Amino acid sequence: MFEEAFRTGKMLLGSAPEETATLPDMMPVGAMVLAVVFIFLSITLLRRFLDILPLLVDSLFRARSGHSLENSVRYTQDRSMISLLMLIPTLLVVFRYRLYNPSFLHIMDPDIRLAGVAGVLVAFALIRYLIYILLKPRRRADNYILARRVGKTYYILLVLLVLITVGLLSLIKATDLTISIFIYVETAIVYLFLLFRKVQILSGSCNPLRTFSYLCALELIPTAILVVSALVL
Repeated sequence: MFEEAFRTGKMLLGSAPEETATLPDMMPVGAMVLAVVFIFLSITLLRRFLDILPLLVDSLFRARSGHSLENSVRYTQDRSMISLLMLIPTLLVVFRYRLYNPSFLHIMDPDIRLAGVAGVLVAFALIRYLIYILLKPRRRADNYILARRVGKTYYILLVLLVLITVGLLSLIKATDLTISIFIYVETAIVYLFLLFRKVQILSGSCNPLRTFSYLCALELIPTAILVVSALVL
């Protein structure tokens, strides 16, 4: 599916041959290596993913995010591994369809641009984790921790949904713009559901003001920084 998605893009560079113009930007060496690594690791973790998938879907409809999932050490570890694995397709999709596309990345070679996008995603994750650590309450932190963990569930399901969408739209030769719009819409919808679920979880131990403060600090501010950086830089 990654090969199909990377193969569909074209660059119109006038007299330059299409093969020469397309290959460096659409399929840099780093992207091909990551795609191979992802396929290999996906095969390795396929059984664990299939075991945990029903629990992930079930947690979407339960306010406590699925007690059977959260109370199992094995399942939580599997979810963490799978969420880390999903960083690879996230990077490839963001790079391929220029979902994060500030101007300073435009002048970079494809492999350097791929590394730049990876650096931004890592920085975004570190900022979120740092805020989480700084605001973690000393007592009665169960719901606070649970609110963070449930994000992994929504993230895995979002990436799975995006990969299916990219694969299907690539098969019907949809344009990059169409695919990007679908990805943005799906991301926004899943993100709104995540925010709602986190409010449900946090409100179990926090008053409304504190719940809103946590939500702003843990989700809205880091997301706003990422969006603004894409528009301004």
